[in-house]
Amino acid sequence: GFTMLSIGIGSLQLLLDRGSAVDWFDSHEIWIESGLVIIGLWVFVVHIMTTPKDAFLDPQIFRDKNVATGLTFIFVVGIILLASLALLPPMLANIFHYPTMTTGLVLAPRGVGTLFSMILVGKVVKKVDERILILLGLLLTAWSLEMMTNFTPQMDSDLIIISGVVQGLGLGLVFVPLSTITFITLDRRFLTDATALFSLSRNIGSSIGISIVSAIFTRNMQVNHNELSIFINPFEANLKPLVEVYPNQQGMVLSVIDGLVNQQAAMISYVNDFKFMMIVTLCTILFLPLMQKPKPRELA
Repeated sequence: GFTMLSIGIGSLQLLLDRGSAVDWFDSHEIWIESGLVIIGLWVFVVHIMTTPKDAFLDPQIFRDKNVATGLTFIFVVGIILLASLALLPPMLANIFHYPTMTTGLVLAPRGVGTLFSMILVGKVVKKVDERILILLGLLLTAWSLEMMTNFTPQMDSDLIIISGVVQGLGLGLVFVPLSTITFITLDRRFLTDATALFSLSRNIGSSIGISIVSAIFTRNMQVNHNELSIFINPFEANLKPLVEVYPNQQGMVLSVIDGLVNQQAAMISYVNDFKFMMIVTLCTILFLPLMQKPKPRELA
C-alpha cells in the first residue's frame, strides 16, 4: 500500500512539474507518468478496500465525514499557503525589482498575522464553533487573494503588506480549529493514521499547488505575451515617437518594448494565479456544512 501510494503521488508530482517543460501530453514521458499515477492510486485504493487486515490505511477512517472534509480543507490550505509563497518572491524580484532583503521584509508581516491569529484562536476555540472560525479564516484568505488580483507594476509595497497580513490572519484562523474538528468525531484507534494522513494531505496540497500555479503561470505568460504583441506594429501611434527619436536604433527600441510586454504579460499571469486560488478557496467553503460538531455526550 505504501509503495503504490508513493508511486502514484510521486508520478503525479513529476507530471505536474515536467508538464509545461515537455509540452504535456505531446510527450511520451507525461503519458508514462499519467499511467503510473492511475495504476499506483488505483492499486492503493484496491489494497485498502480489500485487505482483510493490516492494510496500510483502514478505509473506515474515510467514513468519518469530519476527517474526509478536513483532509479536503487542509489540502486546499496547503495549496494556498505555499503556492502564494512560491509566486510572491519571484514577482517582487522580477517585476518590482526588489532586492532579496526588501522582499523578505515585505513578506514578513504575513507571518506576524498568522502568529497573532493562532494565539487568538487558541483562546477562543473552546468558546466558538470551530466551523465559524474556519469560515472566517477562509473568507479572510479569499479577501487577501482578491486584493492580490489588484497588483500592478506601478504600485508601492503597501498593498502587498496589507494583503499578506490579511492572508496570514486567515490561514491562522483555519489551522487550529480545523485540526480540532477534523479528529473530534473519529474513533481514537484511528487517530495516529488519521494524523499522518492529515499532514500528508497538507504536504501533497503544497507540492501540487506549486506545480499547478507554476504551470498556469507559464501557459498564461505565453498567451498574454501573444495577445499583447498584437498591438505592437509599425502603425501603432504610441510607438511612432520612439521610432522617430531613435531612427537608427530600432533593435534597441524593440528590445525595450519586448521587455515591457514581458513585464505586463507576467503581471497578468500572476493576477490570474491569484484569482484561481481565490476561486478554489471560495469553493472549499461549500464543504464546510459537511463537518459536524459533536454533542457533549459524544465527547465523553
